[in-house]
Amino acid sequence: MATELISLQCLRPPHHIPRKFLNLSPPPSTLNLRPKPPLNPIFIRQLSQRHKTSHDDDGIPADDVKTLAKFKSRHNYIRVIQVSRKTNHPLAGSRLLLLDNPGNIHSISFLLKSLTDSYFDVFATLPPIIPHGPIGILGFGAGSTARLILELYPPEITVHGWELDPSVIDVGREFFGLSKLERDHKDRIFISIGDALNASVKSGFSGILVDLFSKGSVIKELQDPKVWESLKCRLRKRGRIMVNVGGRCVEAEDSERDGDLVMDETLKAMSLVFGDKLFVLMLGNGNDSSVALTGDLPDLDAWKKRLPRSELRSYVDMWRPYN
Repeated sequence: MATELISLQCLRPPHHIPRKFLNLSPPPSTLNLRPKPPLNPIFIRQLSQRHKTSHDDDGIPADDVKTLAKFKSRHNYIRVIQVSRKTNHPLAGSRLLLLDNPGNIHSISFLLKSLTDSYFDVFATLPPIIPHGPIGILGFGAGSTARLILELYPPEITVHGWELDPSVIDVGREFFGLSKLERDHKDRIFISIGDALNASVKSGFSGILVDLFSKGSVIKELQDPKVWESLKCRLRKRGRIMVNVGGRCVEAEDSERDGDLVMDETLKAMSLVFGDKLFVLMLGNGNDSSVALTGDLPDLDAWKKRLPRSELRSYVDMWRPYN
């Protein structure tokens, strides 16, 4: 009898995990974990019979993956899965939050380490290059980005998160340690339920992290320059926006929402607002997945010196002007 495997096909340096699709009920004979944002967004894709992986693939036995929660909320089909620490795989020991029917991974956490080897780590490089002030997280998920920022940086840095689905926050508190994070940093983390595109703070954001996906795709609003103009107006002077813009590893429910094309349209919309002050960090192989950054390119050496973990410094040299 063939062994059931979970296979990670797109994991190339720098570590990149796309937001693909995973169907856990009923389970396919193989599950394919293909890296999206750098890991990129994290994606999991459902495999058809003709796409099933072989024994030669870098896979995880299906027995090493456990479903902790599975239910439908008003906005999402929510699943939480746990990957065994004993398996030989980059995701060993991780807990993943999957949303929507495609099963996009919206949060990742490891029991024995803080960094995720994913685009969340790229997000965690933002604080040293923005002015003092609050950081907005649009698309909070279960709090992966917030956890990194709060644990790596000093107390004066605060995060304000927006999440549309209250059930996602509930899952974060129950399965991803969000309740403890809120207790440990009660004066530094503030979570709002609602449309993230309406996010604001009275004094303006020093930085905004955008990670907004729906049905396996960057939301359509982010291909509208007016939305970026609005977000830009909510920044303090010298503030910046960092965005998970997806890429070819993103596979949407709607076949017309090609990941590559959506990424291009999102970057084009941003360039109309930010001009030549727009940079892109590509993850995986070419534009498998990408993160965008606004503002002048910082002094790279100074940026590296201010990062709290050496593992984050490699990302600094990967930024390129958007062309």
